[in-house]
Amino acid sequence: MGTPHISCEKGDFAKTVLMPGDPLRAKFIAENFLASARCVNEIRGINGYTGMYNGVRVSVMASGMGMPSMGIYSYELYKFYDVENIIRVGTAGAIDKSLRLRDVVAGMGACTNSSCAKQYNLPGDFAPICSFPLLNLANINAKELAIDLKIGNIYSSDNLYNDSRKSTEWEKMGVLAVEMEAAALYMNAARLGRNALALCTISDLMFEPFDSCSAIERQESFTQMMELALSVAVSVE
Repeated sequence: MGTPHISCEKGDFAKTVLMPGDPLRAKFIAENFLASARCVNEIRGINGYTGMYNGVRVSVMASGMGMPSMGIYSYELYKFYDVENIIRVGTAGAIDKSLRLRDVVAGMGACTNSSCAKQYNLPGDFAPICSFPLLNLANINAKELAIDLKIGNIYSSDNLYNDSRKSTEWEKMGVLAVEMEAAALYMNAARLGRNALALCTISDLMFEPFDSCSAIERQESFTQMMELALSVAVSVE
Protein backbone atom coordinates (compact mmCIF):
# COMPACT_ATOMS: atom_id res chain seq x y z
CA MET A 1 0.00 0.00 0.00
CA GLY A 2 1.09 3.57 -0.45
CA THR A 3 0.95 6.51 -2.84
CA PRO A 4 3.66 8.97 -3.93
CA HIS A 5 2.50 11.20 -1.06
CA ILE A 6 1.37 8.85 1.72
CA SER A 7 3.33 5.79 2.84
CA CYS A 8 0.86 3.87 5.00
CA GLU A 9 -1.10 0.69 5.09
CA LYS A 10 -4.89 0.65 5.06
CA GLY A 11 -6.06 0.96 8.63
CA ASP A 12 -3.26 3.30 9.66
CA PHE A 13 -5.66 6.24 9.46
CA ALA A 14 -8.81 6.57 11.55
CA LYS A 15 -12.09 7.11 9.75
CA THR A 16 -11.95 10.81 10.73
CA VAL A 17 -8.90 12.95 9.92
CA LEU A 18 -8.25 16.51 11.05
CA MET A 19 -6.36 18.45 8.36
CA PRO A 20 -4.58 21.69 9.17
CA GLY A 21 -2.60 23.29 6.40
CA ASP A 22 0.54 23.52 8.53
CA PRO A 23 2.48 20.30 9.33
CA LEU A 24 3.59 21.87 12.62
CA ARG A 25 -0.03 22.43 13.62
CA ALA A 26 -0.69 18.76 12.92
CA LYS A 27 2.25 17.85 15.15
CA PHE A 28 0.96 20.19 17.88
CA ILE A 29 -2.49 18.58 17.81
CA ALA A 30 -1.04 15.07 17.94
CA GLU A 31 1.29 15.87 20.83
CA ASN A 32 -1.17 17.89 22.90
CA PHE A 33 -4.54 16.26 22.29
CA LEU A 34 -4.09 12.66 21.17
CA ALA A 35 -3.18 9.84 23.51
CA SER A 36 -0.74 7.19 22.28
CA ALA A 37 -0.24 9.08 19.03
CA ARG A 38 2.07 7.45 16.51
CA CYS A 39 3.46 8.85 13.28
CA VAL A 40 2.02 6.96 10.30
CA ASN A 41 3.35 9.12 7.45
CA GLU A 42 6.52 11.14 6.92
CA ILE A 43 6.63 11.61 3.14
CA ARG A 44 7.59 15.16 2.05
CA GLY A 45 7.52 16.34 5.65
CA ILE A 46 3.71 16.02 5.79
CA ASN A 47 3.62 13.91 8.93
CA GLY A 48 0.42 12.09 9.73
CA TYR A 49 -0.49 10.84 13.21
CA THR A 50 -3.10 8.49 14.63
CA GLY A 51 -4.03 8.30 18.30
CA MET A 52 -6.94 8.35 20.71
CA TYR A 53 -9.13 11.24 21.84
CA ASN A 54 -11.72 10.59 24.55
CA GLY A 55 -11.65 6.91 23.71
CA VAL A 56 -12.08 7.40 19.95
CA ARG A 57 -9.44 6.78 17.31
CA VAL A 58 -8.60 10.00 15.42
CA SER A 59 -5.95 10.98 12.87
CA VAL A 60 -4.40 14.31 12.01
CA MET A 61 -2.33 15.17 8.93
CA ALA A 62 -1.49 18.43 7.17
CA SER A 63 -2.82 19.29 3.75
CA GLY A 64 -0.18 21.82 2.79
CA MET A 65 -1.19 25.19 1.34
CA GLY A 66 -3.60 25.73 -1.51
CA MET A 67 -6.23 23.73 -3.34
CA PRO A 68 -3.87 21.58 -5.44
CA SER A 69 -2.17 20.30 -2.28
CA MET A 70 -5.45 19.82 -0.41
CA GLY A 71 -6.82 18.11 -3.50
CA ILE A 72 -4.02 15.54 -3.53
CA TYR A 73 -4.04 14.63 0.16
CA SER A 74 -7.80 14.60 0.71
CA TYR A 75 -8.37 12.56 -2.46
CA GLU A 76 -5.82 9.93 -1.45
CA LEU A 77 -7.17 9.69 2.09
CA TYR A 78 -10.73 9.25 0.83
CA LYS A 79 -9.91 6.99 -2.12
CA PHE A 80 -7.08 4.77 -0.91
CA TYR A 81 -7.29 4.82 2.89
CA ASP A 82 -11.05 4.55 3.46
CA VAL A 83 -11.23 7.81 5.39
CA GLU A 84 -14.86 8.87 5.78
CA ASN A 85 -14.60 12.34 7.31
CA ILE A 86 -12.06 15.11 6.86
CA ILE A 87 -12.28 18.21 9.02
CA ARG A 88 -10.09 21.07 7.90
CA VAL A 89 -8.70 23.03 10.86
CA GLY A 90 -7.17 26.05 9.21
CA THR A 91 -6.79 29.79 9.26
CA ALA A 92 -8.69 32.44 7.35
CA GLY A 93 -8.74 36.15 6.71
CA ALA A 94 -11.87 37.97 7.85
CA ILE A 95 -13.88 39.66 5.10
CA ASP A 96 -17.01 40.32 7.15
CA LYS A 97 -16.29 43.35 9.33
CA SER A 98 -18.11 41.86 12.33
CA LEU A 99 -15.41 39.20 12.68
CA ARG A 100 -12.46 39.54 15.02
CA LEU A 101 -9.12 37.75 15.42
CA ARG A 102 -9.53 34.23 16.85
CA ASP A 103 -13.21 33.91 15.91
CA VAL A 104 -14.02 30.40 14.68
CA VAL A 105 -15.83 30.08 11.35
CA ALA A 106 -17.49 27.04 9.79
CA GLY A 107 -17.68 27.04 6.01
CA MET A 108 -21.21 26.05 5.01
CA GLY A 109 -20.21 26.67 1.41
CA ALA A 110 -16.97 27.59 -0.34
CA CYS A 111 -17.01 30.07 -3.20
CA THR A 112 -13.86 29.95 -5.30
CA ASN A 113 -11.93 31.45 -8.21
CA SER A 114 -10.35 28.04 -8.85
CA SER A 115 -10.86 26.04 -12.05
CA CYS A 116 -10.83 22.81 -10.02
CA ALA A 117 -14.44 21.90 -10.90
CA LYS A 118 -13.77 22.01 -14.66
CA GLN A 119 -12.42 18.47 -14.45
CA TYR A 120 -15.97 17.17 -13.91
CA ASN A 121 -17.24 18.52 -17.27
CA LEU A 122 -20.45 19.79 -15.71
CA PRO A 123 -22.91 21.86 -17.80
CA GLY A 124 -22.72 24.73 -15.28
CA ASP A 125 -21.03 25.87 -12.09
CA PHE A 126 -20.65 23.48 -9.15
CA ALA A 127 -21.37 24.89 -5.68
CA PRO A 128 -18.98 23.27 -3.15
CA ILE A 129 -20.73 22.76 0.18
CA CYS A 130 -19.82 21.01 3.42
CA SER A 131 -21.46 17.85 4.75
CA PHE A 132 -24.47 18.83 6.86
CA PRO A 133 -24.04 16.04 9.46
CA LEU A 134 -20.57 17.36 10.34
CA LEU A 135 -21.75 20.98 10.33
CA ASN A 136 -24.71 20.11 12.52
CA LEU A 137 -22.47 18.37 15.04
CA ALA A 138 -20.07 21.33 15.03
CA ASN A 139 -22.95 23.72 15.70
CA ILE A 140 -24.29 21.59 18.56
CA ASN A 141 -20.89 20.96 20.11
CA ALA A 142 -19.83 24.60 19.82
CA LYS A 143 -22.73 25.56 22.09
CA GLU A 144 -21.66 22.94 24.64
CA LEU A 145 -18.06 24.21 24.48
CA ALA A 146 -19.17 27.86 24.76
CA ILE A 147 -17.66 28.65 21.35
CA ASP A 148 -19.39 31.40 19.39
CA LEU A 149 -19.21 29.56 16.05
CA LYS A 150 -19.83 31.72 12.98
CA ILE A 151 -21.46 29.73 10.17
CA GLY A 152 -21.71 30.85 6.57
CA ASN A 153 -20.10 31.07 3.17
CA ILE A 154 -16.34 31.30 2.84
CA TYR A 155 -14.13 32.03 -0.17
CA SER A 156 -11.37 29.64 -1.29
CA SER A 157 -8.84 31.65 -3.26
CA ASP A 158 -6.12 30.37 -5.56
CA ASN A 159 -4.13 33.53 -4.80
CA LEU A 160 -2.55 34.58 -1.53
CA TYR A 161 -0.87 37.66 -2.99
CA ASN A 162 -3.47 39.34 -5.19
CA ASP A 163 -2.72 42.64 -6.95
CA SER A 164 -6.40 43.54 -7.21
CA ARG A 165 -7.34 42.73 -3.58
CA LYS A 166 -10.74 41.65 -4.96
CA SER A 167 -11.26 39.17 -2.12
CA THR A 168 -12.94 41.94 -0.13
CA GLU A 169 -15.58 42.27 -2.88
CA TRP A 170 -17.11 39.02 -1.63
CA GLU A 171 -18.39 40.82 1.46
CA LYS A 172 -21.35 42.22 -0.46
CA MET A 173 -22.51 38.62 -1.06
CA GLY A 174 -22.34 37.79 2.65
CA VAL A 175 -19.08 35.82 2.47
CA LEU A 176 -17.42 35.70 5.88
CA ALA A 177 -13.75 34.96 5.27
CA VAL A 178 -11.11 33.93 2.75
CA GLU A 179 -8.89 30.83 2.88
CA MET A 180 -7.27 28.55 0.30
CA GLU A 181 -8.33 24.91 0.68
CA ALA A 182 -12.00 24.28 1.51
CA ALA A 183 -13.46 24.26 -2.01
CA ALA A 184 -11.12 21.50 -3.18
CA LEU A 185 -11.86 19.46 -0.07
CA TYR A 186 -15.61 19.83 -0.57
CA MET A 187 -15.34 18.83 -4.24
CA ASN A 188 -13.39 15.68 -3.44
CA ALA A 189 -15.87 14.75 -0.72
CA ALA A 190 -18.80 15.23 -3.11
CA ARG A 191 -17.18 13.26 -5.92
CA LEU A 192 -16.16 10.35 -3.70
CA GLY A 193 -19.26 10.24 -1.48
CA ARG A 194 -17.45 11.22 1.71
CA ASN A 195 -17.90 13.93 4.36
CA ALA A 196 -16.03 17.20 4.77
CA LEU A 197 -16.13 20.34 6.90
CA ALA A 198 -13.84 23.36 7.07
CA LEU A 199 -13.36 25.01 10.45
CA CYS A 200 -11.15 28.09 10.35
CA THR A 201 -9.84 30.47 12.97
CA ILE A 202 -9.60 34.09 11.90
CA SER A 203 -5.89 34.89 11.80
CA ASP A 204 -6.01 38.08 9.71
CA LEU A 205 -8.35 41.03 9.28
CA MET A 206 -8.64 41.99 5.60
CA PHE A 207 -10.06 45.44 6.38
CA GLU A 208 -8.80 48.52 8.22
CA PRO A 209 -7.42 48.50 10.84
CA PHE A 210 -5.52 45.52 9.47
CA ASP A 211 -4.32 43.02 12.06
CA SER A 212 -2.93 39.49 12.14
CA CYS A 213 -1.70 36.71 14.41
CA SER A 214 1.92 35.60 14.47
CA ALA A 215 3.13 32.35 12.95
CA ILE A 216 3.56 30.71 16.36
CA GLU A 217 0.07 31.84 17.41
CA ARG A 218 -1.37 30.22 14.28
CA GLN A 219 0.53 27.05 15.01
CA GLU A 220 -0.18 26.57 18.70
CA SER A 221 -2.86 28.86 20.11
CA PHE A 222 -5.99 28.19 18.04
CA THR A 223 -7.09 25.51 20.49
CA GLN A 224 -10.82 26.31 20.46
CA MET A 225 -11.01 25.25 16.81
CA MET A 226 -8.95 22.13 17.52
CA GLU A 227 -11.15 21.09 20.45
CA LEU A 228 -14.30 21.68 18.41
CA ALA A 229 -13.01 19.56 15.52
CA LEU A 230 -12.00 16.78 17.90
CA SER A 231 -15.43 16.86 19.53
CA VAL A 232 -17.00 16.39 16.09
CA ALA A 233 -14.66 13.45 15.43
CA VAL A 234 -15.84 11.84 18.66
CA SER A 235 -19.51 12.57 18.01
CA VAL A 236 -19.51 11.19 14.48
CA GLU A 237 -18.05 7.85 15.63
